[in-house]
Amino acid sequence: MHAARNVALCTKDCLCLFVCPSGATDTENGQIDFAKCLDGCRLCVDACPSHAIYLVFDRYPEKPAKHDRVVSALDATTESKVEQERICRTLAEQGGLEAKLAKALALSNRILAEDCTRESGFMLPQAPRVKTMLESLQNREGDAVPRETVDSLLNS
Repeated sequence: MHAARNVALCTKDCLCLFVCPSGATDTENGQIDFAKCLDGCRLCVDACPSHAIYLVFDRYPEKPAKHDRVVSALDATTESKVEQERICRTLAEQGGLEAKLAKALALSNRILAEDCTRESGFMLPQAPRVKTMLESLQNREGDAVPRETVDSLLNS
């Protein structure tokens, strides 16, 4: 873990210079030297009155795999949100006073569906579920599927 500075927030109060035991803080260029920064000492973070300095992890822990029941629940929620978005879009197209509300609800359902899909590991290009889906699209007959794009995604 090391410190980093958001230059847009920095007010150049420079308290970080006085508390940093390694001399990693530099107000001239606004950067913090990661090589000099002590592993998570956070003295500069605590001293900064403008809250411009924060800690950044060098490596993040491996994300544990989701249980099949959780993925199944996320898939079901996604399907529900997609259906709700479809209904809201239909209502919005009909116009009237509730059209704005229906349009906002449609967008909200779209965002929730995307979040559930991402959380279930479907929107990550390297996810096994995506590879399986692309392979099934590759074998599908018809012109609706852009084969070059599917091949490109599978080979990347």
